[in-house]
Amino acid sequence: MNYRECAKLLREHDDYRILTHKNPDGDTLASAGALCLALRRLGKQAVLIPNPGLTKKMRPYVGALVAEEESGTSLVIAVDVATPGLFAEGFEGDVWLCVDHHPTNAHYAENELIRDEKSSCGEIVLELIECLCGDVTEEEATLLYIAVTTDTGCFQYANTDYHTLASASELLRLGAAGHVVARDFFRKVSPARIRLEGLIYSSMEFYRDGRLVIATITRDMLRRSGATADDFDDLAGLSGRAEGSEINVTIRELESGESKISIRSVPGVSSNAIAAAFGGGGHDMAAGCTIAAEPEKAKTMLLAVIDEVCP
Repeated sequence: MNYRECAKLLREHDDYRILTHKNPDGDTLASAGALCLALRRLGKQAVLIPNPGLTKKMRPYVGALVAEEESGTSLVIAVDVATPGLFAEGFEGDVWLCVDHHPTNAHYAENELIRDEKSSCGEIVLELIECLCGDVTEEEATLLYIAVTTDTGCFQYANTDYHTLASASELLRLGAAGHVVARDFFRKVSPARIRLEGLIYSSMEFYRDGRLVIATITRDMLRRSGATADDFDDLAGLSGRAEGSEINVTIRELESGESKISIRSVPGVSSNAIAAAFGGGGHDMAAGCTIAAEPEKAKTMLLAVIDEVCP
């Protein structure tokens, strides 16, 4: 669908539940929150489906929009969710509409608005709300500014282009609290996060003359630092700070004994191809997956795949 067709479809129905992805980031939560507010402005019933991964940073922005409990009777809109494997923990059911920007989208929804040229889902939702309501409120603009800035690393990532900056400029014109977003999401971190970063940096491993960097985050490191899920924002970007790095991998040990993998790479090196070998996916330069193994074994498996996919 195009934006007008999607807006028309949303106007014709009611009673929406909005789904975000597991281990939610600012793009999925803030884009979903902005769409929820816009639908409510039209007099529609709309809530966010509970997501156990909702972080302390995002709770003040979208917490009041979350349903008190799951319900299976509404139309489900998935926002920034590429595959069913990324549905928020606890959700089961069919998706009526998917709004997404991932080129690896699995086309699982009955209806879809997919724009894989966009750097964030926030840019898509901005245009959708303009078609849907004719304007964007300051609260919606702030949420969408969170979405755009967090998914581009505050405009540092290679997915940032002039369309991204134009959208950010428009959101600021509409009243987005840019300085507040910068403070909350990019300038301030907890003491526990500072301690965790020290442990990560001191244990990073370098391969291929520094072109491949692997950071491992164990449960013991989390215990020693006192870090929680609220401190996980952009941990995947730390290994990419090493000069000369081209492939950056972050391995985080989960309570289940599995390893959550985040991969970042430079243009011409496919993070998605590496993640796809383990059933994951994402973008060419940013992708992820989960490996059913503890970190050391997961690292060995990743190195073998990287040697094969990116010789």
